[in-house]
Amino acid sequence: MTSSIGKKDFFIPEIMGILNVTPDSFFDGGKYHRCDDALRHAVQMSEAGASWVDIGGESTRPGAGAISIAEELDRVLPVVEAVVKEVGVPVSIDTSKPEVMIEAIKLGATFVNDIYALRKAGAKKIVAEYKVNVCLMHMHGEPRTMQQSYNYSDVTNNIKLWLKERIDDCLSSGINKQNIVIDPGFGFGKSDSHNLQVVNEIESFYDLGVPVLLGMSRKSTIGRVLNRELRDRVPGSLALAVIAALKGVSILRVHDVKETVDAVKIVQRINNL
Repeated sequence: MTSSIGKKDFFIPEIMGILNVTPDSFFDGGKYHRCDDALRHAVQMSEAGASWVDIGGESTRPGAGAISIAEELDRVLPVVEAVVKEVGVPVSIDTSKPEVMIEAIKLGATFVNDIYALRKAGAKKIVAEYKVNVCLMHMHGEPRTMQQSYNYSDVTNNIKLWLKERIDDCLSSGINKQNIVIDPGFGFGKSDSHNLQVVNEIESFYDLGVPVLLGMSRKSTIGRVLNRELRDRVPGSLALAVIAALKGVSILRVHDVKETVDAVKIVQRINNL
């Protein structure tokens, strides 16, 4: 199965299902730590309509600690291999470590989702050589410190200029522009107001000429705006997904695939009238 990033109807985003094989991710930490549980969830997301399964082995929640290369490889590689072989849905590897990228790609991953936007040594070379898709995400600082201090004169424009620099750097390193996706980094070193402003102004990123991905599912901003715990953030997540779809976002990275697919189908139906 293949996926055509950015080539679908403008108002129909693809759905990327989140599969965290970690003990400490903010929503589903520990739920899919075993390979058979992870595989079962990947099947469910595929059957619900996910265009991608994004497999991550290191939590990137605010304050999260780092893990070793070996530990991340041990967590993700069996799951990547199983999903590629037994599910067939395109696999994304959610990592910033070049060593993890290359091993996951060798097992069949065709998308690198990197919160560091290929800034670690060797990462750009791997993506260029293997010609896989890559998502370049904006993040202030790093997961352990990103919410401690940030200052934007114009949050949307600041992020846009930063992402343009990353795109240009990747292009100069031999990465094809058609393989690049950008993510403004909802929740990564930004206030609630910043996050919502970026969603409201998401169209301004389109003139960078690459598809835009948004990952907003169940995040803390939703909880604070609505005063809702994690288990009660699905309605808020779906509201943001619908807004993003109406604004032309290409990919939505979500926990709740079935519900998001249904919401996007309504958007599609209305826009086809």
